[in-house]
Amino acid sequence: MSTRTATPTGQAATGERSSLLKLYLIRGILAVVWALVFAGAHKDVDAVAITLLVVYPLIDAVSSLIDYRATPNGSERRIIAFNGVLSTLAAVAIGIAGAGGEAPVLHVFGAWAVISGAAQVVVGLRRRGPELGKQWPNLISGGLSFLVGITYNIQAAGENPSLDVLSVYATGGGVWFILQALLLGWKTRQLRTRTV
Repeated sequence: MSTRTATPTGQAATGERSSLLKLYLIRGILAVVWALVFAGAHKDVDAVAITLLVVYPLIDAVSSLIDYRATPNGSERRIIAFNGVLSTLAAVAIGIAGAGGEAPVLHVFGAWAVISGAAQVVVGLRRRGPELGKQWPNLISGGLSFLVGITYNIQAAGENPSLDVLSVYATGGGVWFILQALLLGWKTRQLRTRTV
């Protein structure tokens, strides 16, 4: 996988790093909050649970839109746009699948986790230069999302599928986003120290 052809430098890199730091931090906090709320609201796949299930990929879709607008032209920008569309479609599909119970929801969520995880890995690889903090938390998060999504589809085909795993998924994703934000913050302070 090749890196971005034009690595951001100077003011452009600083602006992108600042935008990504805020985006990752907010995205991470929202994921953790969602996990806490969903953990106590999904005992039955009712209207509240389905609404929460639809909201989660929509958070990702909005994050992708913000990321797309803040990202300079580059190959990862198209992948971010693709992920935004994918997450929007996933929200619709999860809403429809909710009528069928836990197994269909887990199938759809798992498929979305696989594809969006792969997209996250590709974007992380494109951004892995030192200016954006190497992106290792996002690479790990995307890889785990890909693998976990596969297991969700296996679980959904079993006898007792459970949505309990989705709170764990969201918590893990949120923690990795927060770690990526902290890494970008540390990188920003490090660069400021060098210029003083």
